[in-house]
Formats: sequence, C-alpha cells, structure tokens
Amino acid sequence: MSTVNPRRWWALAVLATAQFMVIMDTSIIGVALPEMQKDLGFSQGELQWVFNAYVIVFGGLLLLGGRLSDLVGARKIFAAGWVVMIVGSVLAAAAQTAWVEIVGRAVQGVGGALIAPAAMTLLMVLFAHDPKELGKAMALYGAAAPAGGTAGVFLGGVFTEWMSWQWVFIIYIPIGLATLGVTKLLPAVASRRGSVDVLGAVAVTAGLALAVFAVVRAPEVGWGSTGTVLQLIGAALLLIVFFVIQKSIREPLMPLSVWRVPRLGSANLAMTLLGAAWIPMWYFLNLYLQQVLGYGAFASGAALLPMTILLMIFMTMITARLMGRFGAKPLIVGGLLALAAGLLWLAAVPPTGTFLVDVLPASLVAALGMALAYIPAMIAAMASAPQEQAGLASGIVNTTYNVGSALGLAALTALATTQGAGELGNLTALTDGFSAAFLGAAAIAVVGAVVTLLAMKSDKAMAAAAAAPAPRSETAKV
Repeated sequence: MSTVNPRRWWALAVLATAQFMVIMDTSIIGVALPEMQKDLGFSQGELQWVFNAYVIVFGGLLLLGGRLSDLVGARKIFAAGWVVMIVGSVLAAAAQTAWVEIVGRAVQGVGGALIAPAAMTLLMVLFAHDPKELGKAMALYGAAAPAGGTAGVFLGGVFTEWMSWQWVFIIYIPIGLATLGVTKLLPAVASRRGSVDVLGAVAVTAGLALAVFAVVRAPEVGWGSTGTVLQLIGAALLLIVFFVIQKSIREPLMPLSVWRVPRLGSANLAMTLLGAAWIPMWYFLNLYLQQVLGYGAFASGAALLPMTILLMIFMTMITARLMGRFGAKPLIVGGLLALAAGLLWLAAVPPTGTFLVDVLPASLVAALGMALAYIPAMIAAMASAPQEQAGLASGIVNTTYNVGSALGLAALTALATTQGAGELGNLTALTDGFSAAFLGAAAIAVVGAVVTLLAMKSDKAMAAAAAAPAPRSETAKV
C-alpha cells in the first residue's frame, strides 16, 4: 500500500501554477501582438506565427512529453520543461527580429509540451490513494486553466500598456526559477525501461508546421503555385510517415488501437473544430479592438475580461452539472452552435463599432458556447478509455485541440488577408477581412456541431457499447 504524501497539497499548488502558466502563455500575447508587429516588422499574415509557433510545437510534442515522463521520471521531465520554458522566454523577450521571436516561441512550446503531461502524471501519483481527494485536486488543477487564460488577457494589457511587450515573456523567468526551486515538493516517480519514438514526434510536428506554413503563404504566392502544392504534399507525406511509424514500431507514441475506444474519434474531431473556431475568434477580436476601434493594449485586455470570466465561471461551476443532467453530446452540439451564433454576430461588426453594442454581447455568447462544449468533449474523449490508456487519450485530445487551433488560425488568416485584413490603416478593409474570418470560424463551428450530431454515439448507445463484450484483439501497448 502506497504511503500518503504529507506535502501533497503544497505539491498541488506547484502543479496548478504550472498549468496556470502554460495556459497563460497562449493568452498573454494576444493584446501585445500589435506592438510586437510594429517593433519586429511582422506582416499582418506573419503575425499569427507568434501564436502558432508555440501551439504547433506544444501540440506536436505533447505525446512525446508524456512518453518521456513515463520513461525518465515525471519530476525530472517537469523540471527540464521549466528550464526549456525559461530559455524560450529569454529568447522571445530579447528578440530584435521576427524570426528570433518565432524561435523563442517554439522553444517555449517545447517546454510546455514537457511540463503539461509530467504535471498530470505527478498529480495522479499524489492523489491516486483517495478518489475523493483526487476529484478535489483535479477540480483545483482544472480551474487553473481558465484562470490562466483570464489572467493572461489582463496581464498582457497591463504589461504592454505601462511597461513593454517584452514583459509578457519576462514574467516567466522569475516564476520558472521559483518553480525549479520547489520541485523537491514533488514526488520522485521511478523511471522505467522503454524506447522513445523521436522520429514519430519529429514527423508529426514537422508535418503540421509545413501545412500551416503552406496555408499562411498561399495568399501571397497563390494556392495553385508550385511551392504551395509541394508544401502541402510534403506535409501530407510527413503525416503519413507518422502513421506508418506508429503502426510498425513496438512502442509508438500513439498506438493506433487506441482509436477503437468508443467516441474517441468523434470527440477528437469535435475538439479539432472547436479549436479551429475559437482561437481565430480570440485572435481577430484582439486585432479588431486595437487596429479598428483604436483601443490601447490595456483597454483591449480589459474588454476581453468579461468573456474570459464567463468562461471560467461556467467551466468550473456549471458545465459539469449540466453534463451530469444532459450528457456530453447535447452540450457539445449546443456549445458549438452557440459559438457559431456569437461568431456570426461578430461578423457584422462595422468599422465604427462600439464595444457595448458590437463586441460585448457577441463575445459573451461565443464564450458561453466554448464553455459548454470544451469540457464535455474532453470527457467524452477520455471516459471510455481503459485505465492504461487514459493518459494517451488525454494527450491525443489535447493535441487535436492545439492542431485544430493552429490550422484554423492559419486558414482564416489567409482568408482575412485576401479580404482586406492586410491593409493596415484602412479601417473598412481591415473590418472586411476580420468579418470574413469570423464568418469562416462560424462555418467551422457549425460543421463541428453537425459532425458531432451525426458521428458521436449517444450516452445510451455508449453505455451499451461499454457493457458489450470486448472484441478479441491485441491489447494496445502504451
């Protein structure tokens, strides 16, 4: 019988802080983007790489981070992740050119991909002795995510308005060093023997990055140009190589048999489309507030706070109760449709719009949709996975959300650019471009709702599937 760690709640504080910071890294840069664009010379289309460099690397390496956590030891990987995060933050803060900024963000993504799965492993080790304590710990840990998103929006505005945009990265340095100083509070998880599928991790990350690069460049060089076509073919080949590797090696990052888990495929597709609709909304709303309505960085961050506070309240207090009453599928479908409604509302913003009339109500409707859909989709993807595959299922669903975010942002940035969003200073053209992006995101959300409605099994069907005898097949290796 394992002994109870007397310092487990202090350790949870360390892990929740890590979750807070990893999520904050995706939101804190939003209101700083226009200032970074001016100082570093990003074009309107290239600016998304400040976000996507982090998200692609983070999403592409999450499964590798989880595997390393199992083999090397979760505490060691957690600490290593913070070292990498600090290095990336130094690079991003010190950048004088756009490409150095992108490299720094990518390095931060590597750090996040090591920290997040290691933190989850450590949490399970600390609280697995008591299901009641585990539930409480998971609730506190989960609340750190929307809190990080909310704090990032606010702090990004504070730092950019009254200090400089570099401080959205500098803040990670002292916090990272402080976290490294208290890692002894965390349990030492024994390592185990096994192989690491580095080639698979490189193939999937490179494939995603090349696909996003092709989509970003397409409006400039042409969708039918030789370069765009070759890049998209190269991305597809790299992703095919990844799946071939997963099928052929003994210890893959993602055993393909995991996709036999009921609802895993449909829930991950829903998460992909949810990320592809939500992240572009957040990105372009930031730009609309600052580049069209003329808000400063702090005012823009404050304008997004009602949306993020609503998101946090629903995710931590309301969505779980609704799911217990209605099940996952209705909430995912309803949430995606509500997100689409908010996006359609935002698509009507005029160049002379106002926050109270044109932004606030639409953003609250969109945030309500996100809050309703996200947690049910996450739970639907993991609920039917056997215990030995729960970590893998969690890694996959986080990966698909980040992949959807990156590809959705790339595609809708390309759409916005072709509709006028590249004409800085022309408020009408900018608004037309942003409106096109909001419309595109709404279409993605509607597709997500329809696919979920048609493809996801109902809760009753799910229960029947779970009660049926398991098919005779080889057990997945994880």
